Amino acid sequence: MTSQPAALPSEPDSSMQEYYQLQEELLKVTLILTGVVFVSVWIFYSLNVALNYLLGACTGVVYLRMLARNVAQLGRERKKLGSARLALIIGVIIAASRLDQLQIMPIFLGFLTFKAAVIFYMLRTTILPSSD
Repeated sequence: MTSQPAALPSEPDSSMQEYYQLQEELLKVTLILTGVVFVSVWIFYSLNVALNYLLGACTGVVYLRMLARNVAQLGRERKKLGSARLALIIGVIIAASRLDQLQIMPIFLGFLTFKAAVIFYMLRTTILPSSD
């Protein structure tokens, strides 16, 4: 007798709903932080530095989406997380090191914007827990 994988439910369960809400909130916070930091860098430095930051932040958003997709598949279609998404930031950093118009530090700091969103979410849920 061959074992068939269990059929996936058509409706996501409550834990997956919570995960999708977390994913959406992290994306919103990342985009808001990106906008605030982009304008601030443009005001205090230059448009070129701000655009380099924006390139890194966009790379971070794509990385976050890829990570979220991999995590959602974990346990259903995948047994472990892959590391292919690291090629994304490595490729952007290599491009920045080769092209004179790009600067590595603003790109890297822009990439880390999604980490600031995760820290913000963690602090918010720790300090102001919801009354569910």
